[in-house]
Amino acid sequence: MTTQSHHDNVEKQFGSQAKAYLTSTVHASGRDLQRLAERLAGFPDASVLDLGCGAGHASFVAAQQVAHVTAYDLSSQMLEVVTAAASEKGLGNIATRQGYAESLPFTDHSFDIVISRYSAHHWHDVGQALREVKRVLKPGGVVIIMDIMSPGHPVRDIWLQTVEALRDTSHVRNYSSGEWLSMFTDAGLITRALQTDRLTLEFSSWIARMRTPEALSQAIRLYQDSASAEVKAYFELQEEGSFTSDTLFAEARKAG
Repeated sequence: MTTQSHHDNVEKQFGSQAKAYLTSTVHASGRDLQRLAERLAGFPDASVLDLGCGAGHASFVAAQQVAHVTAYDLSSQMLEVVTAAASEKGLGNIATRQGYAESLPFTDHSFDIVISRYSAHHWHDVGQALREVKRVLKPGGVVIIMDIMSPGHPVRDIWLQTVEALRDTSHVRNYSSGEWLSMFTDAGLITRALQTDRLTLEFSSWIARMRTPEALSQAIRLYQDSASAEVKAYFELQEEGSFTSDTLFAEARKAG
């Protein structure tokens, strides 16, 4: 799949579901958002880029802590939802901008902080995106990545990637903590911290958010039923299909 066709697929997948992501409990709350608020509280004068902002939940948290937020996403419909919600919340310090993660339309050294939540697993080229992040960060600037994380072990990894890809055809890959450390280093960024957590995904709402076709939903359930006892235990797989994934909260910085 070419970069252009992948980006087109991402926009098609998420544009029509923008409002569903605004009201999604998984996206609207979580310990990662609490950590983000605590981390950004020390940067009241910062300019922040929310890369792959989706329905804007990380942007809304950031806007309450920093001077200015640019909510950036491939989907124009997502950005419309962000603009409307920001207005309703009285957050006048959020601007929106449309584009790809791998080609940021900003000048060098534009931002103090770049954040990204539940977006990187859709990027066509994470390495290129991180090089762009480094370029637009000011010297000493910080990047914070929050995402579903691969458990690393091959058996568990392929199970996770398969259910994710069946649910969402725009899925590229969930990366392990080791892969994130390597990608930060390769992009010239210095890892500062990496925390992991667990997130329970309720099956029916998880499927509904992406409007996964019934045939693929059934394929996921069949695949879940065929999983080994080890996989079922690791992902805490429930009878109705809900399961628990690893998540990552990783921070790196650009040299000062």
